[in-house]
Amino acid sequence: MRVGFGYDSHRLAEGRRLVLGGVEIPFEKGCVAHSDGDALIHALCDALLGAAGLSDIGSHFPDTDNQYKNIDSKILLAKVVELLDRKWLKINNVDATIVIERPKMAPYHDTMIQTLARVMRIAPERLAIKAKTNEKLGFVGSGDGVVCFATCTLADHDEPMNRP
Repeated sequence: MRVGFGYDSHRLAEGRRLVLGGVEIPFEKGCVAHSDGDALIHALCDALLGAAGLSDIGSHFPDTDNQYKNIDSKILLAKVVELLDRKWLKINNVDATIVIERPKMAPYHDTMIQTLARVMRIAPERLAIKAKTNEKLGFVGSGDGVVCFATCTLADHDEPMNRP
């Protein structure tokens, strides 16, 4: 069994799309980033890559490379899953937390679970996503940013998954 931990944060600004967990969320602010700014997926990628001993998201998908400009982070997560498969590793479970003052995440929770489980090729019950506020503290509490944390466990499997 292998354990990974991931973290990501992004500043929120007007005129940007807010995408978290692969779901576009209607809001007046969105993440400032090179990609689509999906801080939840970025934290998941770091957790999965770390557990596999494959460094971090920036080493695989650098923000200095224009091919990743405005890229849908679900594509990055799918590429990470492919890397795991090549190392004969499967995702056992994932636990993640979104820290954002607003908007409320509850209306998007189930869609995030279904979307991410599909991309990671796991059963939805192997994925937990929680959302918290920061009780008005710091840049998250003032509504200027979002922070996401993720942990995962990976297990060895006998042969590459070769799944669609």
